[in-house]
Amino acid sequence: MSLNVKASLGLLFLALAMALCVFIAAGTVRYWQGWLFLAVFFASGVSQTLYGMKNDPALLERRLAGGPTAERSSTQRTIMVFVSLGFIALLVVPALGWRLGWGALPLAAVVAGNALIVIGFYITFLAFRENTFAAANVDIFAGQRVVSSGPYAVVRHPQYAGALFYLVGIPLALGSWWGLLVIAAMCPFLIWRLRDEERVLSEGLPGYAQYRNRVRWRLIPGIY
Repeated sequence: MSLNVKASLGLLFLALAMALCVFIAAGTVRYWQGWLFLAVFFASGVSQTLYGMKNDPALLERRLAGGPTAERSSTQRTIMVFVSLGFIALLVVPALGWRLGWGALPLAAVVAGNALIVIGFYITFLAFRENTFAAANVDIFAGQRVVSSGPYAVVRHPQYAGALFYLVGIPLALGSWWGLLVIAAMCPFLIWRLRDEERVLSEGLPGYAQYRNRVRWRLIPGIY
């Protein structure tokens, strides 16, 4: 199976799985916030995938190797199990809240949530464009070097920064505040992941320890 076909099938499977989570939890397909969210999310995802197909197949291949089973260390496998469960909850809880009438957000908040998703994907795209070794799993690859340009000159983990934008955007796009509680539960695991990734890179990637000293902030300038 070619890389492009594998990537396309992976996107299709993810779209179907996410749609099932959203609409089963909502109890109906007459949930316009769900349709709008899926359209925005996958338009952004398809754009990134097309970029990888055309400009950086090696990056695309590294991005396809994600999830708990792709991790080499038991620590990262454990982290990714909880992060994956958290992502599912991030889809289910807002849709369930909409179904049960726990309080719907106004149109402006839904639009803002979708805008955050687009911004988040754009930030991760800038990271991927700058760093072909931005894999979906924590590892060090042959020929890998420290990247300190572009968004990496601002924060050490711009792909996580972008992910934070679209994770916050998801519950808003789905019309519910309740998913923000899921993000609060996910944050310790995301921080654990990036700190463990820094340990791996500092120990195995020449120059990374010096890069850490030059770029102070991990995720959010001025905060963390």
